[in-house]
Amino acid sequence: MHIETPPTEKPYEKSDGDRRGLIIVNTGDGKGKSTAAFGLALRAHGRGKEVKIYQFMKVPTARFGEHRMFEQLGVPIEGLGDGFSWKSRDLEHSAQLARDGWEKARATIMGGTCFLVVLDEITYPLIYGWLLLYSVLDTLKNRPGHVHVCLTGRRCPTEIIDLADTVTEMTKIKHAFNAGVPAQRGIED
Repeated sequence: MHIETPPTEKPYEKSDGDRRGLIIVNTGDGKGKSTAAFGLALRAHGRGKEVKIYQFMKVPTARFGEHRMFEQLGVPIEGLGDGFSWKSRDLEHSAQLARDGWEKARATIMGGTCFLVVLDEITYPLIYGWLLLYSVLDTLKNRPGHVHVCLTGRRCPTEIIDLADTVTEMTKIKHAFNAGVPAQRGIED
């Protein structure tokens, strides 16, 4: 481990740009994409801002830890899908759910009442061809200027990364699953 001397002066200058809605992307093969987006949602909610979370791959009846907590806090979270593709019995139905869900999310973004809209796992319906990339790009480009949008999922399309203001790639260095440890409720649910 390398020991560093703590900075004694601010390492950056305050930005003089205008505040505006940001496009934030959490992508990559590592864990933490959705978790980071949920933390962002909690931060905004804690400041009294209106937040809406759409989960493109979760079922509407999902009761994972985040659903239980957001329900208690009064943060709307909505599952739009029917589970991951390997669980689907009808991929065309899964695709239609993604398209219908996108219309809901798009209306929320364009409505301008939310401070933050989280599009959790939206990259999957995009890379499966279930959603049209140009529709998502058009919405992101033309949304009301104060609306922040956070998109999550692996293999985010380059066009969205190029448009985004902040992009974080989660890189897997090591994962317990690869050592034979099953998913843990409360950690990976």
